[in-house]
Amino acid sequence: MTAGQAVSPEPQDAGPMAADGTADVRPYVPSARRLERERFQRARTRRATAVAAASTLVTAVALFLVVVESPGWPRTRETFFNAHYAREALPHILDGLWLNIRLLVVCGAAVLLLGLLIAVARTLRGPVFFPLRALATAYTDFFRGLPLIICLLMVVFGVPALRLQGVTNDPVLLGGTALVLTYSAYVAEVFRAGIESVHAGQRAAARSLGLGSGQTLRYVVLPQAVRRVVPPLLNDLVSLQKDTGLVSIAGAVDAVYAAQITASKSFNYTPYVVAGLIFVALTIPMTRFTDAVTARMDRRRAQGGIV
Repeated sequence: MTAGQAVSPEPQDAGPMAADGTADVRPYVPSARRLERERFQRARTRRATAVAAASTLVTAVALFLVVVESPGWPRTRETFFNAHYAREALPHILDGLWLNIRLLVVCGAAVLLLGLLIAVARTLRGPVFFPLRALATAYTDFFRGLPLIICLLMVVFGVPALRLQGVTNDPVLLGGTALVLTYSAYVAEVFRAGIESVHAGQRAAARSLGLGSGQTLRYVVLPQAVRRVVPPLLNDLVSLQKDTGLVSIAGAVDAVYAAQITASKSFNYTPYVVAGLIFVALTIPMTRFTDAVTARMDRRRAQGGIV
């Protein structure tokens, strides 16, 4: 080969060829070491599951024996776990539960809306918005510090005592108002934490694109803030679902008050246990859904899917 003569590249090995001249694509075959590692992991998982199941069974049996063998168990079983009174109270409790569900839906929507407005008011910038920020801060501090039961008593019995024209005396509406007042303060702080967690560079980038303050808040800040605080918001809704039973102190016949009416007839507290178990049955799916949403958002954040 003389100087200046072009050097042709060596032909690349295209791999094994099939009979028709195309590349022979063979299926992936894991190595023996990988198969052995997967078998070991499966065996360890099965062993851990068996140990956890055995430990849970032993603990459950021990607790059962401690409770059943206690001296007062026969009387406790008759008073709190009587099947006859449970069957008698269940239809009435389910009828009252419909009120709790309606309160959860209506009050939950109102809490989210009012909490978002309060959070936005607390994060407004500029001296002209100082009175609004002060009012939102005072509202949040007051209702977060005021016990819910006292707020219910003040609204349910205090508002009708004013004898204002056009103001309802319905215990359901007044009890729902007290729930909204208290929970909106907690939700406002959740929203405010989400808004303040958005980096200032996001606002600066939006303003550099020509967006105004309101447009930046609506299209850039709030979508990110709300997405980040979904898990704590769901936790607040779980708490709200349980606290809807407190409207019974106003005389509204919900699941708790229905259990109280039934129990007062027989002086047996099994209806309270039935109502409590129903609330637990409603809360567990919401709690598991919250855990699933939290885990999903954590995975997306770890992969860079959430700004």
